[in-house]
Amino acid sequence: MQVNFAAVVEHVHSLSYHEKFELKELLEKYLIEERREKIYQNYQISQQQHRDNPLEFSSDMNRLEEMLND
Repeated sequence: MQVNFAAVVEHVHSLSYHEKFELKELLEKYLIEERREKIYQNYQISQQQHRDNPLEFSSDMNRLEEMLND
C-alpha cells in the first residue's frame, strides 16, 4: 500500500497531542538510527579504502599536489 506524503501529514494533523508527541519521539529515534547506520557504512568504506590503498603522508608541496591530482 502506497501512502502519499500529503495523506500522512493530514493524518498526523488529526492525531491527539499525546500521539503527535510519541510520533515525534519515534521519528527522532529513527533519524538517529539512520544517521548512525550511515556513519557506520562510511566507516566501513574508509576502512576498506585504507586496506586497499594505505595513506601516504608528505610535507613536500609538489608531492601533495601530485597526490591531489591522482
